Amino acid sequence: MATGNFCPDARLGDGDSYKVYEEACLDDRVSSKVYVGWLDEKTLAPSKTEDGMAVAIKEYPKREQHFELWQSEVNFLGRHYHPNLIGLLGYCWEDEKLLLVFEYMPKGGGCVIEPLSWAIRLKIAIGAARGLTFLHNLEKKVIYRDFKTCDILLDEVRSLVVIYSWIFLNYNAKLSNFSLARLGPSSEEVPVSTVIAGTSGYIAPECFTTGKLYLKSDVYSFGVVLLELLMGLKVNDPEHPCGEQNLVDWLKSILSQERKLKNIMDTQIEGQYPSRAALQAAQLSLRCLELDPRSRPSMKEVVELLKEIEALASHLHEEVK
Repeated sequence: MATGNFCPDARLGDGDSYKVYEEACLDDRVSSKVYVGWLDEKTLAPSKTEDGMAVAIKEYPKREQHFELWQSEVNFLGRHYHPNLIGLLGYCWEDEKLLLVFEYMPKGGGCVIEPLSWAIRLKIAIGAARGLTFLHNLEKKVIYRDFKTCDILLDEVRSLVVIYSWIFLNYNAKLSNFSLARLGPSSEEVPVSTVIAGTSGYIAPECFTTGKLYLKSDVYSFGVVLLELLMGLKVNDPEHPCGEQNLVDWLKSILSQERKLKNIMDTQIEGQYPSRAALQAAQLSLRCLELDPRSRPSMKEVVELLKEIEALASHLHEEVK
């Protein structure tokens, strides 16, 4: 999560019923505060810290240009519900305060580096893809426009799920941060004009070259996120050796070769993944990263292919046992 999973180093202060954290968005659009608060579940009145229902309260800075960002989140999340979209519980525009109240996601988000198994990474990718598919198939289609790893938040459902005969707490992925979302065209082949906005490394190339935005511009961004999930790398990392700092450019020549793929998979997985399924996931990311948006799969197709990869991985795991 952009707050660093609410780590102590990001805490700005405490109150009787809340803790305050600094939220630093990667694209420098806005630096806002996120309050982790607690409410009485029956009355919804403020409750003592860590007693009651936890919520996340996002406060935009008091600047005119941030009203549109706040309004965009209200418009899209206030009108649409889906299991893979963050739940907007309430909002406030009073005395120049711009507040949003969200369901609290205790596992944070994709910016938090923690060892995740192959099965969980694939589950997160499928959940995020389903969220984008929902937006792209609404009657009035929505382009997410700035999809990145940090926008995927994870809950901690108190239930056990079994995938590949491995048991773990459920990680349900939900998309957050709809501040740059906009209504899209009626067809995925038709673009809309746009100003360049978003996060470097995730923006589809056609946005730069033509100033046009497609539904499949989101697909390109998803391809980048899928790479980050697979490799455990950041799309733009100045600490990487020269020639490897742009994740997409560096990996395009490697992803289609299974022999080389194993050398760049996230070492935290410790080789515990089915290589054939990993290769298919890598090849899917390449399709998402096609320069021509018409050559990219739809998000609906991406979900279907990821489910096939999940089934293949499960089958291969059973063969090994």
